[in-house]
Amino acid sequence: MTGQDVVTVYETMVGITDKMLDAATASDWDRLTELEQQCAACVRQLKDNENVQPLAGTQRQRKVSAIRRMLDADRQIRDLTTPWMAQLSAMISNTSTERRVARAYGV
Repeated sequence: MTGQDVVTVYETMVGITDKMLDAATASDWDRLTELEQQCAACVRQLKDNENVQPLAGTQRQRKVSAIRRMLDADRQIRDLTTPWMAQLSAMISNTSTERRVARAYGV
């Protein structure tokens, strides 16, 4: 994998992360999960090719810019998903409590 290939993968991940943010904004959790899998595939591709020479100059700047953009989108995604995850956790907890009560009282 060349330095340009590495930068291309990072920039592809930015596009995927932007789509993930759109999916989270639309509460499209299934789409978000699909996109997370695509992003994970890019990460695996980078890990499988870790022996690339360190980037310099413009390529390094593009990689740093891509990482910053992904981190910003990730923060926004977490801001959107954290309340949903808390709500889901509360629903699961309530369901578990209802089951325990039902078992205890034979309902």
